[in-house]
Amino acid sequence: MNVPFKPSQSPPALTINPGMEPDGEGSCPMREVLDRVGDTWSVLVIINLTVQPLRFNALRRTIEGISQRMLTVTLRSLERDGLVLRTVRPTTPPEVEYALTQLGLSLAGPLGTLGSWAAANRCAMRQAREAFDRKDRPDGHAEPSAAA
Repeated sequence: MNVPFKPSQSPPALTINPGMEPDGEGSCPMREVLDRVGDTWSVLVIINLTVQPLRFNALRRTIEGISQRMLTVTLRSLERDGLVLRTVRPTTPPEVEYALTQLGLSLAGPLGTLGSWAAANRCAMRQAREAFDRKDRPDGHAEPSAAA
């Protein structure tokens, strides 16, 4: 990612962050990782597996709104990327447990930091969104939003 800046200024943070440096394939590490784990379900699975390994249905109960199919797809994707370990115990019926790998645990820290930031700044973002929505309305009232 090339961001122009004057030599008298310090470079923008994105240009000095190794996660933003393009690789030989025209991508950068940050984009690739966000493409893989930046969706809501992946983040929630990782956060919920941080405490302890869980069986499929126990994990599903901790994530409100996720369907069985979506949890299956998310877990397979995270397993493929080396973030989640799937362990099958030979019982009848088979007992399957999911746990974070060392790589997955290393991602849990930054996600926890993002969660803390979200908790501290959610109200400010909502207020900014409402102010933005009001400025384009003649009556000065914000449109009702399902996301707010």
